Amino acid sequence: MKAGEVLEHFLARADWVDRKVTVDRLIVGDPEADFDRCLVTWMPNMRALRCVVERGLRFLVCHEPTLWNHRDELPAAEDAEGQAKLAFIREHGITIVRNHDCWDRWPGCGIPWAWARHLGMAELPVAVNPSGHQHRYDISPVPLAEFARQVAERCASLGEPHVQVTGDLAQTVSRIGVGTGCACNIATYQQMGCDCSIVCDDGSCYWANIQRAEDSGHPVIRVNHGTSEEPGMVTLTDYINTHLPGLRAEHLPHGSTFRLIGRE
Repeated sequence: MKAGEVLEHFLARADWVDRKVTVDRLIVGDPEADFDRCLVTWMPNMRALRCVVERGLRFLVCHEPTLWNHRDELPAAEDAEGQAKLAFIREHGITIVRNHDCWDRWPGCGIPWAWARHLGMAELPVAVNPSGHQHRYDISPVPLAEFARQVAERCASLGEPHVQVTGDLAQTVSRIGVGTGCACNIATYQQMGCDCSIVCDDGSCYWANIQRAEDSGHPVIRVNHGTSEEPGMVTLTDYINTHLPGLRAEHLPHGSTFRLIGRE
């Protein structure tokens, strides 16, 4: 398939995406370039780019920015690091398509759906906010400490065996807010009737919304952004292999960005 056709497949089916403002586009490369294989990964960092080259591929489908800004604006001439990364991409003839806004809300298997299933939630959410990014799932009542341990156990396979928790560990929770990366607003979860929110580090601030939640008695579990969206990259890979004939996708895991190191 041509790179442009891959992008169009998703945009044509995502009626929630405004083509005039979306970040989902061809970031680098030729839209007419034809491919039969691609690499799917969450963050198109240098490790991922080198992997593309090592595997003999030239096509990368990613979720997050290539050039360290949300709109993937090309680096200025004086930005040595940005220019070096761009030069590597062009030197190796890599074409990059970003699938962010489409996959953030893709029904059934997009980011929030895949994340919830990885956490062991029900097949369907009890409620979804108007933007489509935040879901509520109801579970059997359980103490916060026990639920947080369950979340950590699920996240361990993604490289994050410990999670951050605020709130009374003995408090019972049963209405859980699960969502899409930075779009997880705690106040919105509270309005949806959630009594516990699972958020990511890129989209939450301790001294502001997390502290406000703690002061109001609303527990919060925080994980790394990469952890929360890795299951969605698995489903994106599967989706391409199922729905885009002629293009074979390989998944490069990213998982948690951080590693926890203790005293021993």
